[in-house]
Amino acid sequence: MNIKLVLKLVGRVLLIEAAAMLVPLAVALLFRESPAPFLLAIAIMAALGFGLSSLPAKQQFFTREGFAAVGLIWIFTGLAGALPFFFSGYFATPMDAIFESCSGFTTTGSTILTDIEALPKGILFWRAFTHWMGGMGVLVLATAIVPKLGIRSHYLTQAETPGPVFSKLVPKQSQTSKILYTMYLVLTALEAFCLKIAGMPLYDALIHSFSTAGTGGFSNRNASVGAYGSVAIDVIITVFMLLFSINFAIYFLLLTKKWREALASDELRFFLLVVFGATAVITLTNLSVYSSAGESLRYASFQVASIISTTGFGTADFVLWPQFSQLIIVLLMFCGACAGSTGGGMKCSRALLLLRAIRREVRRITHPRSVEVVKLDGKLVSESVLHSLLVFLGAYVMTVFAAALIISLDGFSFSVSFSAALTCVSNVGPGLELIGPSGSFAAFSGLSKGVMSLCMIVGRLEIFPILVLFSPSAWRRT
Repeated sequence: MNIKLVLKLVGRVLLIEAAAMLVPLAVALLFRESPAPFLLAIAIMAALGFGLSSLPAKQQFFTREGFAAVGLIWIFTGLAGALPFFFSGYFATPMDAIFESCSGFTTTGSTILTDIEALPKGILFWRAFTHWMGGMGVLVLATAIVPKLGIRSHYLTQAETPGPVFSKLVPKQSQTSKILYTMYLVLTALEAFCLKIAGMPLYDALIHSFSTAGTGGFSNRNASVGAYGSVAIDVIITVFMLLFSINFAIYFLLLTKKWREALASDELRFFLLVVFGATAVITLTNLSVYSSAGESLRYASFQVASIISTTGFGTADFVLWPQFSQLIIVLLMFCGACAGSTGGGMKCSRALLLLRAIRREVRRITHPRSVEVVKLDGKLVSESVLHSLLVFLGAYVMTVFAAALIISLDGFSFSVSFSAALTCVSNVGPGLELIGPSGSFAAFSGLSKGVMSLCMIVGRLEIFPILVLFSPSAWRRT
């Protein structure tokens, strides 16, 4: 393991994060708030960043260095991002600040805050901005801004990018990163414009656009999106939550006029089928809850988009819905968005491949001599990819149950403990009962908050980059 080069990369990303804090610092000054929390954080991060990035290191960088670097970078990013929260004085303990920061960068959206509107606008802006930075990926941003990192950035983005298969849009990774962030920025600006036209104040529009783009869900209002009571705002955010849940490679194909290839995506069709199916079922199930079918459709479509995209915004408290609707919400947490999007969860491509692998096994049993293969987008899926899928699924489920076991020490119900672990690993945000859309995670112990913070990072990086950090063989010289 080339630990010096890994730490050097950590230092460079900390410098980028320190530079990013200049934006909320400007917001704090604009609203005549104290800039001290950001100035102190920037000073600490700059000192640490310059120190680490100055380390002399050999340019030997391979897969294990990539996975270890990604794991360490995300942990340091979460810790450093907590500094403004802690220095603001609005967070009771350092663990609360770390929880909020990890929730922000991993685009989970879970919060320990009970009165969000009491916080300064600069802090709330940084809180939402962490979603935007973490949505597409901290290292994708780094390779877009600083393409010459001196290492093979392919190993970094491969470890950070969600999905069963990693692919570049163009041969150079730095160019791929720039294309991704250009599309990301344009969609974010377009949503902010639409929200402003719909009557949302500019500051609020930016906050909600950052949160939607990163599929995070942090709002500057206690009642989340429901505080506005606007059908137009609900529709706009619903549409953009779904847009940010789609693989960005689809948008690249559309821009390059490869319409047929884009629309032939199996994962896209499966994702839309799940969205429309879940919306229809929940709408019908909730007819007894709402006064009309139109109202039931409005809230069902928003919450389905919010949960499957793992954004976590709320316009209705689904904890008050029938149990059948709540179970569908939990299943959507498992499923998640498309691979290559800013959403979390297991990913639709994995769910689809798992269903097709099960179908193949059934056909093998009924027709032992037949040759059955699994395809995705008309292409053969290799056995190694299917093996990785099963390993990931096993690790995913074990992580959820292990975290739930530790969280259960706090004495809450099974629904609370399990949904807390699931929502953190899946980067969704709200859970059930106490931690529903109108609740918070403030009541959990410091141990549980620490476990959930780690779960958010584990889920965002899809488990293995963090497991590499705990593997002794990864740190050997040979």
